[in-house]
Amino acid sequence: MSFLSSPSFLRAVVWFDAATGVLLGTLHLALTDTLSQWFGLSAGLVQGSGVALLAYALLAGGIASQRRLPRGLLGCLAAGNAAWALGSLALLLGSAVAPTVWGQTYLVVHVVSVGLLAEVQWFGMRRLPTLAAA
Repeated sequence: MSFLSSPSFLRAVVWFDAATGVLLGTLHLALTDTLSQWFGLSAGLVQGSGVALLAYALLAGGIASQRRLPRGLLGCLAAGNAAWALGSLALLLGSAVAPTVWGQTYLVVHVVSVGLLAEVQWFGMRRLPTLAAA
C-alpha cells in the first residue's frame, strides 16, 4: 500500500485542510479591512470567504474526527476544494476584481495549494473501498 493512499495519510490531509481553513477564515474575519486593501479585493469578498472557510473547516474537522472516513463526504471536500481553486482562478483571470500584486500572489497560492488538496483528497477517497477490503 502506498503512503499516499493510506487512510492515516488521508486523515492527516483532512486535518491539515481543516486547520488551514480555521486559520485563514479567522484572519479573513479579523483583518478584513487590512486584507481588502493589501489584496485589492472588496471587504465583502474577504469577509464572505472568511465565513465560508470557517464553515468548510468545521465540516472537514467533523469528517477527520470520524472513526471511518466517509467516502461521500470526502468527495464533497474534494469538490469544494476544486470549486475554491477554480473560483480563485476566475478572480485572478477575470475582470470582476482588480487584485494588487499581493492579491494576485494570494490567489495563485490558493489555486495551486487548494487544487493540490482537492486532488489528494479525491485520490485518497477513491482508494478507500480498496483499503477497506484489504
